[in-house]
Amino acid sequence: MWLYEKKLQYPVKVSKCDPMMAKFLTEQYGGADGELAAALRYLNQRYTIPDKVIGVLNDIGTEEFAHLEMIATMIYKLTKDATPEQLRAAGLGEDFVNHGGDLFYSNARGVPWTASYIAAKGDPLANLYEDIAAEEKARATYQWLIDYTDDVDLQDSLKFLREREIVHAMRFKEAVEIIKADMGQKKVY
Repeated sequence: MWLYEKKLQYPVKVSKCDPMMAKFLTEQYGGADGELAAALRYLNQRYTIPDKVIGVLNDIGTEEFAHLEMIATMIYKLTKDATPEQLRAAGLGEDFVNHGGDLFYSNARGVPWTASYIAAKGDPLANLYEDIAAEEKARATYQWLIDYTDDVDLQDSLKFLREREIVHAMRFKEAVEIIKADMGQKKVY
């Protein structure tokens, strides 16, 4: 099912050690509108979505895992040379004491990820509108992250992720229109 190629969807470069930026990025790693929640939401919703648009949820859901890997790489690169003092100053001391260099699914405030982040109503249109909103919230968060760093290398990767959120929202909007058109057709059996 999978062909593994050891490379990221888009290159991740950082030009300096910045544990505070790494802490902010955890919002997209384990936050309510982050990549993990999005991937699991879409892959869960595909079981009740009409066949005509199941591929959209499958494709975007799996792509979100690639984005999660990019975020993890950013966090790793931003913290790999940090001193314990820098980690403590950024509010990451407890994370590193508990997990070492391994990441833990939590938001930027340190609140652990929870399955309650996954919205699934069982109604295709309600789910897709939730998905559009999720993509727009993620886009906004990426823009704030871009504005929060002066690292142009990091900004480049964040801009890529921001643009993918826009594309995902557009694809979900297209899926809404496909379902609406299908619902409007007279069924003859």
